[in-house]
Amino acid sequence: QVQLVESGGGLVQAGGSLRLSCAASGSIFNINAMGWYRQAPGKERDVVASITAGGSTNYAGSVKGRFTISRDNAKNTVYLQMNSLKPEDTAVYYCNADATVTFPYSRRNYWGQGTQVTVSS
Repeated sequence: QVQLVESGGGLVQAGGSLRLSCAASGSIFNINAMGWYRQAPGKERDVVASITAGGSTNYAGSVKGRFTISRDNAKNTVYLQMNSLKPEDTAVYYCNADATVTFPYSRRNYWGQGTQVTVSS
């Protein structure tokens, strides 16, 4: 199976920056798309950004121009650079990976445990 461990969350003032990291480990054959989702209290979990194995990216409209997703395939790690943070960015951020494992050979989505991002006004 695959374990996703996120880091980099915290408390920041509006206008500040944070960088989230998510490292995947386990019996990985390959990782296809990776992404970041967020869930604010009382709201659904929504996609923030995603990146394919080849580096193609997509962003939610609310973060376009402020957030940048990237990945290091050699390290099975995905990053989310968040700039110009706003109070409405406050949420638990979850890492997601579409991964294939070696034994038993299978492909599915995996989730990290989440990391809290709080932006104060």
